[in-house]
Amino acid sequence: MKTSVYSSHYDKLRLWLKARREEQSLSLREVSERWGRHHSILGKIEQARRKIELVEFIELCEIIGADPHDGLSLLITSMNEESSVHKL
Repeated sequence: MKTSVYSSHYDKLRLWLKARREEQSLSLREVSERWGRHHSILGKIEQARRKIELVEFIELCEIIGADPHDGLSLLITSMNEESSVHKL
């Protein structure tokens, strides 16, 4: 299995996070300023060039008004779907 930053599961999670940010019409810089981190960090996360830690994920969800449970459910569903395909 590929490392998580390059997995299709991680892609779904980061795209979900980016879509939630864009739905709120927030730029990378706006979110990063609220987060207290440099905008390049969030950019790298969205571009799959940096892993996101669980605590960071929850912080970002709070900043952009997204429910972290929804993102984690998406991730779990994706992993379960792959697992069921491998069992066939």
